[in-house]
Amino acid sequence: MRRRVLPALCGALIATALAAQPALAAPTARPTSPPTSSPADPSADPSPSAAPSTPAAPNRSGRAVRAAGDQPYASYWHPNTILNWDPATDPDARFNRSRVPLRPRASDPALKANPNARAGEGKIASLVSFAPTSGNPSQGSLDPNYYAFTYWQYIDTLVFWGGSAGEGLILAPNATVIDAAHRNGVKVYGTVFFPPTAYGGQIQWVRDFVQKSGPNYPVADKLVQVAQHYGFDGWFINQETAGGDAALATEIRSLMKYARAKGQAEFMWYDAMTENGSVSWQDALTTANDAFLSDPARVSDSMFLDFGWGAGNLRSSRDLARSLGRDEHELYAGIDTEANGYNTGVSWDAVFPAGQPHVTSLGIYRPEWTWKSSSGPADFRTRDSRYWVGANADPSNTATSSSWKGLAHHIAESTAVTAKPFVTGFNTGHGDFYNVGGTRVRTGGWNNLSVQDVPPTYQWVVNSTGTRLTPSIDYGDAYEGGSSLRLTGNLDAANTVRLYQAKLPVTAGTKLSVVVKTPAAGPTRLKAAVAFTDAPDTFTTFDLGSTSGTGWERKTLDLSAHAGKTIAQLGLRAEGSAAAYDIRVGQLAVYDGAVDAPAAPSGLQVLGATDVSPSRKSLRLAWTAAGSGSGQVHHYDLYRRNADGSRTYLGATPNDAYFVPQLDRAGTETSTTIEVEAVSTEYGRSAAVTATVAWSGEPGEDNRALGRPATASGQCNANEGPAKAVNGTVTGGNSDKWCTLTADRWLEVDLGEARPLTRFVVRHAQAGGESAAFNTRDFTIQVRSTASEEWETAVTVTGNTTATTTHPVTLTARHVRLSITKPTQNTDSAARIYEFEAWGR
Repeated sequence: MRRRVLPALCGALIATALAAQPALAAPTARPTSPPTSSPADPSADPSPSAAPSTPAAPNRSGRAVRAAGDQPYASYWHPNTILNWDPATDPDARFNRSRVPLRPRASDPALKANPNARAGEGKIASLVSFAPTSGNPSQGSLDPNYYAFTYWQYIDTLVFWGGSAGEGLILAPNATVIDAAHRNGVKVYGTVFFPPTAYGGQIQWVRDFVQKSGPNYPVADKLVQVAQHYGFDGWFINQETAGGDAALATEIRSLMKYARAKGQAEFMWYDAMTENGSVSWQDALTTANDAFLSDPARVSDSMFLDFGWGAGNLRSSRDLARSLGRDEHELYAGIDTEANGYNTGVSWDAVFPAGQPHVTSLGIYRPEWTWKSSSGPADFRTRDSRYWVGANADPSNTATSSSWKGLAHHIAESTAVTAKPFVTGFNTGHGDFYNVGGTRVRTGGWNNLSVQDVPPTYQWVVNSTGTRLTPSIDYGDAYEGGSSLRLTGNLDAANTVRLYQAKLPVTAGTKLSVVVKTPAAGPTRLKAAVAFTDAPDTFTTFDLGSTSGTGWERKTLDLSAHAGKTIAQLGLRAEGSAAAYDIRVGQLAVYDGAVDAPAAPSGLQVLGATDVSPSRKSLRLAWTAAGSGSGQVHHYDLYRRNADGSRTYLGATPNDAYFVPQLDRAGTETSTTIEVEAVSTEYGRSAAVTATVAWSGEPGEDNRALGRPATASGQCNANEGPAKAVNGTVTGGNSDKWCTLTADRWLEVDLGEARPLTRFVVRHAQAGGESAAFNTRDFTIQVRSTASEEWETAVTVTGNTTATTTHPVTLTARHVRLSITKPTQNTDSAARIYEFEAWGR
């Protein structure tokens, strides 16, 4: 992707910083788009000499060889290294497989939230960099700060954006993103990125890409194999390397046609290379690039038009597409929001003219600005709402003086709630704890989009004749996962909350189940609201009655009286009077008959283990998937069995293999029992299969804060949360730290149990590569054994200037707190802690 012309004085320096960025500055021919922000992949080497056509000594996926129990990552390659890839010999391949098929979607124009939006016309492709090319964990991680996207109803394709000269040009999506996207009916593409020569691109890589063996294109065969094995849908090809010719351009087109004929691999082509082989952005479909769409047979499935288009470009592109027998909505007019998000200037009327058919579709480059620019999780959610549904957090009301009214203003919602069973716990795929059946089974942050539920279609549409209640996703409690739906406010009139557009047939055995939680026993003042396709705007309500306590309670409703109808909408209606109404909804489910329990998995085995310390391991586990039973498997939950008979949650996956990033030894135990159970699509649970992990030797001194739940007074942005201070590394760049600008600066870590501690180690700004002027000057370390105790000061430091400080202690504590009174050596007010360690036995 192009960027603005770089000033000559700083161009070389910026080129180095941006070398791994999958969308880079064009040759200085023509400025087009806003300036780029921080690079997506700062670790790659920009120099062509450092990135030969076949990099030295990587394994099959372009990565350094790791220990048997180490973290698996999404696969990436250069064109020649992908030829050596074999899923049977790549140890990470099993962990990158998606097991969630692409669900069908529906969109009823009569149920669109916004009167201006149009259904069945323009589509949205979202190009997202979740992490650097080499840094995409296959199955989530123990950090809640992640781009957990929840507006799938507005996009049709997600491009897993990445690629860099120094690491690999071809990036396959990881399993979690594929799982979440497919559950919402959204296709996923990997990226093939050929960078400009100014940023490490080599025309030989493009020639390697189209190399032939007889009539075959071996790299294309691998692209098809990778997509089919991992379970995603196609590839975005971004060819920006200069030096090609017409023959090379013809070979690229032939490769795409060849690959499309080999399997179900789709292609989106980026408007950069033209038919004569030069790199010359057209900002439109023209006679210089239309052969990459059709020549005259279909070549690519769609085209991403570069950012410089105008109304005339798009109209001519539409007309040319039609003349080729192609749908104009297979053209995606690109907008670049990486730097400015919803403050980006966009000619909306050129692509989505008010009251008229959409001219083309829309391609959004880097919408994760909402996360990367945020100061923390709450700010990210506010920004994401503003980006997608507008300034009023209501897709039905996008009125604003800003030109960016939200994508909901233009695109009607689609729904993947098209088959039973449908179950949601309003789990967004990340959080600070994990609950199963309303019971807390894990404390500490996590992200795993594989277990994200289908988010509400309407976020948020509330109809009321009085004060409107406020719906929200609440991260303080959950029935399943790390979040739930919460309704709060002054209830003084009936409030109907539209949640899901649906297409669910009702039979004599269909049930509607709602799990609720109230602050006190008594009336819920809540009804389930269901609309049917014969009157899709009219809700039939079902009273949920009262609660008997303050815990989670299930209300199961019989829909048999409506057999033969089809559910068009699911919602909730609050009625009555309550000045401070507050209710949580932990699960909403539509299913037939009794809740099905799946068959149990079998053959659980430890594929590999890595000793992180004498008291901690990481594990690669695999098992045989559950056989046919009464219920289909939605996912598998993994636990460790504790000495008191309780269980601690380790993670979940729809796959038959899982990486456990952190298994802690309990005391002096010599073995730990691991359990895996299947969870059905109706959330019935199977018996567990078990395996044993052995510990050797005596537990030694260990950093007891490593990977433990951490909280803080605040954070500078989404990349600098408290989890970064206990992740065990200081070498991940400037974002590998906890940072805060709050007036009261503190970081707390829960060690899980009271432990004898021998020393604290604090790694300040200079330890992570920043200036010594940013090292913490004055701070204290406080401890306590229970959350109800007063903090006791164990360490006081004034006048520190060094990068790393060590503080011997002899004490026992569960909770440790770093409090900073003077964060730097100067007047800079940001506290920067790269690691906070609590060592003990």
